[in-house]
Amino acid sequence: MNGDVWPAELIVSASGIRGRVGECMTPEVACAFAAAFGSFVQERGWGNRIALARDSRVSGPVLASAVSAGLQATGCDVLDLGLVPTPTALFALARHGLAGGIVVTASHNPVDWNALKLAGPDGAFLNPREAAAFLEYARDGRRRWAGWSALGARREVGEAVDLHLRAILGIPYLDVDLIRSAHLTVVVDCVRGAAGVIIPRLLDNLGCEVVGIDLQPDGRFPRDPEPVPANLGALVRAVREAHADLGMAFDPDGDRLALVSNRGVAIGEDYTLALAARLVLGHRRGPVVTNFSTSRLMDDACEEAGVVLYRTPVGEANVAARIREVDAVVGGEGNGGVILPEVHYTRDGPLGAALILQLIAETGAPLSEIVAWYPRYAIVKERLPRAAADLEAVCASLVACFPGAEADRQDGLRLDWRERRSWVHVRPSATEPILRIVAEAPTREEADALVAEMRRALARLASDH
Repeated sequence: MNGDVWPAELIVSASGIRGRVGECMTPEVACAFAAAFGSFVQERGWGNRIALARDSRVSGPVLASAVSAGLQATGCDVLDLGLVPTPTALFALARHGLAGGIVVTASHNPVDWNALKLAGPDGAFLNPREAAAFLEYARDGRRRWAGWSALGARREVGEAVDLHLRAILGIPYLDVDLIRSAHLTVVVDCVRGAAGVIIPRLLDNLGCEVVGIDLQPDGRFPRDPEPVPANLGALVRAVREAHADLGMAFDPDGDRLALVSNRGVAIGEDYTLALAARLVLGHRRGPVVTNFSTSRLMDDACEEAGVVLYRTPVGEANVAARIREVDAVVGGEGNGGVILPEVHYTRDGPLGAALILQLIAETGAPLSEIVAWYPRYAIVKERLPRAAADLEAVCASLVACFPGAEADRQDGLRLDWRERRSWVHVRPSATEPILRIVAEAPTREEADALVAEMRRALARLASDH
């Protein structure tokens, strides 16, 4: 299968290969891309031992079997890590010194989606340059099929969660005894995803009393899997009923963490990275990296600490690559994804949870009070169908529609009004056939107005083009 015969609806990008199961994401597609990846990895000289993991989606076992078949058929040996969070899989990949990995997960996408996410030997997703090289390789239909005597083997490896837990608990400034002495009650919503296999164990190690919501990793998501405030009603109610210290919500593959305060308020996933960065910067001084769609909270946290903040195009691989480039001490994305390079270069929900608990224990303050230390912003995230018009041309024209803004064209278009402490970012999604608009301002009314203004400008320009 080459680029000429990929299903039209399949989303193929640096963020992976994803689509609706039974429509464009089929075992045939999964096997073909896995075979391309196995061939690509070997041709680059990375080796032939590949990690395979999946989240809890119902379609996971079928697609994982197809992936394994594709890898083995090209002579790759498969280390099957089973059902584990994505960060757990990537940590194990690096620890075992493997050539690469494939995680079968559609992350925050709805239950009928699934995807293949590809990692290199460093235990991080392929960087933009590597991803572009692989996609060109796959489009050409190049494969290295192995003969009968050179087929790869598949072996189950069950220690990934233990390895990941030890690494988190071994962070030098994570004071396990201090957290235990705080006797925190935490309500956890794992949305029946992969985080359910590690989060209860992590919190038990940290002496927390755990109230669980949908911990069973069976893939029957009871809510929209994206951990945004609109989807966390059950968690908010449970925090209030339990008089808990905080609530934690994860996405299906466990790389994103959203928080609910002790007052039962969903504070927004942008706070996860800001609070984790505050904790890390109290122990490590150095640059911080995030993307163009992340809140100004990160600017405030870095200004307070006196360190430099770098921004990159949206995407974990872009952020991780810049973290390496500038030797950052912490980074991540405003969707609740924290990257701590001391552990590894991937968004890590369990790690983020530990850092937040350390912050609460260190400060002795409830989460609601810690949040109040920051300026308040309203962030609005909307989506609209991707127009047929040339988005590059539209974004170039948009700059003229907002003459008072500072414009950045590295990732769609970000317009910034620093004196107003406001910005808006429009970009094509790499994971869905949509445009994303994110706006932030000191008030909800101002943020809504920015989104509405952007919508009107896009509609005008799309009709012109």
